Amino acid sequence: MQAFEFNCTTRVIFGKDTQQRVGGEIQAWGGTKVLVHYGSASARKNGLLDQVEQSLKEAGIPYVLLGGVVPNPLIELVREGVELCRKEGVDFLLGVGGGSVIDSLKAIGFGAKYDGDVWDIYDGCTKKPITQSLPIGSIVTIAAAGSETSSSSVLTNGALKRKRGYKSEICRPKFAIMNPELTYTLPAYQTSCGIVDILLHTFERYFSPRAENQMSDLLAEAVLRNTIANGRLLLEEPNNYKYRSEILWAGNLSHNDLTGLGYTGDWGSHQIEHELGGMFDVAHGAGLAAIWASWARYVYKADIMRFVQFANKVWDIEINYNNYEETALAGIKATEAYFTSIQMPTSIRQLIGRSLTEDEVAELSASCVHFGKRTIGQFKKLGKEDVAEIYRMAQ
Repeated sequence: MQAFEFNCTTRVIFGKDTQQRVGGEIQAWGGTKVLVHYGSASARKNGLLDQVEQSLKEAGIPYVLLGGVVPNPLIELVREGVELCRKEGVDFLLGVGGGSVIDSLKAIGFGAKYDGDVWDIYDGCTKKPITQSLPIGSIVTIAAAGSETSSSSVLTNGALKRKRGYKSEICRPKFAIMNPELTYTLPAYQTSCGIVDILLHTFERYFSPRAENQMSDLLAEAVLRNTIANGRLLLEEPNNYKYRSEILWAGNLSHNDLTGLGYTGDWGSHQIEHELGGMFDVAHGAGLAAIWASWARYVYKADIMRFVQFANKVWDIEINYNNYEETALAGIKATEAYFTSIQMPTSIRQLIGRSLTEDEVAELSASCVHFGKRTIGQFKKLGKEDVAEIYRMAQ
């Protein structure tokens, strides 16, 4: 087992009607003026924003609103949020929404304390250490990214068509309010995207350079099996509190680092998908579903027994001790079939309605490796040509 440090300081408040406690939570963390950040008008239509505002008023906390977050959160709105925080003297940030809202909020938190443009932080240009952020809390409305307890965020630059991530403990939220009932109104497509996101966050930690850590494996396999089973049931009964609860909690566990302790993690699939998200503005979960099996078939021989274990422990596929490759590939195929069963794409053609051009493949793969400045992945390190071949395989 590799040495590790584990820190997940976010206070999780889980259950029915917990959103009504938000004013008191912010007050407990010393917030005196709040930016409430959210996505679409549905937050107002379904009454959630009204409940948030009422709770803040009862706690005597003034606030300002900033909506408009889109599924791939944009630097342009983050810049607007930074200026609003400075103008209004905001000292606490509240996200009402899913991972995109919380990621956008984290970027605003950095930007409000940073002497420069926030995009520098995400695109890796800044040489200054990022040591400050405004404190953050969240009310989660989508089971997917797990950003409500994670130390990472992803941001898109619409002008450059680039999607980049940044990780720092200082942006881990102070609290996360999680009421499964708030996820009832999600369309089936978004629910499925969230299920894929939960699986892939766990995959990225599970498919790691070999190191023995049975406890982390058992945790990861439990999250995967639970998500797969309850994901199917949830799509049949979208207003089932039990199924919503299981998926919402699985999303949290998939990205708070618990399932990857003692491992390096891979994250190659995410890096490959980020480029598709930046260029085509596709939903993150759908993009991951479209490329994962191609990534897996490209890299599985780097540690075939890891894929054999995955097939056996997650999908109950009997191990063929005379042909490990057959078992490994069966696990990949089972994953692909599951994505199809929940109406997710398993190819780029299904994702964007056409194949990539060779020029697009070249542009995507070059950007993915930061134009030769890095390789991606740890399970198998991937350079530009490797990434290009995975895009071709995923067509």
